Amino acid sequence: MDKKIALVTGADGGMGTIHTRTLAKAGYEVIMGCYDAEIARPVMESIQKETGGTLHLMQVDLGDLQDVVRFAEEVKSRFPSLQILLNNAGVLCHNAKNSVNGVEYTAAVNYLGHYTLTNALLPIMGNGTRIVSMISIAYVMGKIREDFLKETNSKKFNRFTAYGNSKRALYYFMLDVAEDWKKRGISINVADPDIVSTGIIRQGNMVVDKLCDWFFRPLINTPEEGAATMLAAALNPEFEGVTGCYFKKKKVKPHAKRFYNNKAERDLLRRITQEALQRNGIVL
Repeated sequence: MDKKIALVTGADGGMGTIHTRTLAKAGYEVIMGCYDAEIARPVMESIQKETGGTLHLMQVDLGDLQDVVRFAEEVKSRFPSLQILLNNAGVLCHNAKNSVNGVEYTAAVNYLGHYTLTNALLPIMGNGTRIVSMISIAYVMGKIREDFLKETNSKKFNRFTAYGNSKRALYYFMLDVAEDWKKRGISINVADPDIVSTGIIRQGNMVVDKLCDWFFRPLINTPEEGAATMLAAALNPEFEGVTGCYFKKKKVKPHAKRFYNNKAERDLLRRITQEALQRNGIVL
């Protein structure tokens, strides 16, 4: 029987660790796509010891398009097929930052890196493959503008807007390819974990973060609760073949029509995505 292979980006983070552990327990060999392999190594060793599973630690910088392509090529050279892809990694930058490719860093990692990786891995995905991308309720605050995949500066940068924009883009990406990829037997969905107690909600202010630890974190989802929705979309038999859907609380939720039907933003995103890839010599 062919091996079952899963790939998790940000596999050593709060929810990423849970995704990796659960997939290993379910019998998948898991490729851990991580930004810093040395930081991730103890996490991998701990999960291996706990589950007895087979894990493959591979380093990738989702904010660097050339490195994403390199990573995808390495994955394709080592693994003949991929049954699950969890686009889990994400950043919420506190200050204006740009990627090496001249893209605002939040958009570069959360959206453009995952867009590039997912498309680059298509040759080893096929009938039965499930792709799930992590979004957030913050997508409702996002907006796709002409400068979404351009550089930013401290005057125009707002971390919450940037984060919402990146999650809106992942949602549109899923909607745009779902029907076409369904013909190949590939399902692609997005998962909203709700507000989760992970490092991403830190504000970079010692006092605010301490107050958050005391009063806010006990009221929101644990990483285990947050991870459950993405895992349901990826593993539950009842969702086999389900595609183009928004998952929350481990269930399929109706699309918000004002986003689902926003043809202008979706068309704009497709165009500026291709322009960003072309500027950097990326052909998918």
